[in-house]
Amino acid sequence: TVRRLLQAKKAGHPGSLDPAATGMLPLCFGEATKVCAFLLDADKTYRVTAKLGTATDTGDADGKAVRSEDVPSLNKEDWAVILDGFLGESTQIPPMYSALKKDGKRLYELARKGEVVEREPRPIRIDEIELLEASGQRLVFRVRCSKGTYIRSLVEDIAARAGTVAHTSRL
Repeated sequence: TVRRLLQAKKAGHPGSLDPAATGMLPLCFGEATKVCAFLLDADKTYRVTAKLGTATDTGDADGKAVRSEDVPSLNKEDWAVILDGFLGESTQIPPMYSALKKDGKRLYELARKGEVVEREPRPIRIDEIELLEASGQRLVFRVRCSKGTYIRSLVEDIAARAGTVAHTSRL
């Protein structure tokens, strides 16, 4: 739509954005489409709000609640230690509700049909993770990470390390 409005011959964007995400998705037109690949490979920074104590089938607020657990009473220092444990290089299994393809089909298409397929762990890197708020069932943090990092999966992993479940309520 934007390409037609601007009467551009070429248009592109540097990757898929989570449907529930807010913020900015850069668009490239004409000669600028050549930089899309560089933007796709660039690090990303997110401000994340997690709702602790409830897991959803999609890992975000659009999904159905599938599990509830008590939220441990942790102070900000405890949460900071847990978050710091995710710094550095590791691997992550992509969620079923993602735009990745398996045999030509998007994983989220398979997930909506109730199918679950094997997904290979992928390398990710967390360069910075900063606690902004920890209050009751709400955890807010900023993370700078490598491309390919699934924030919904990160939120679930953080919650698991804290002894509970969670989903991403805002990204």
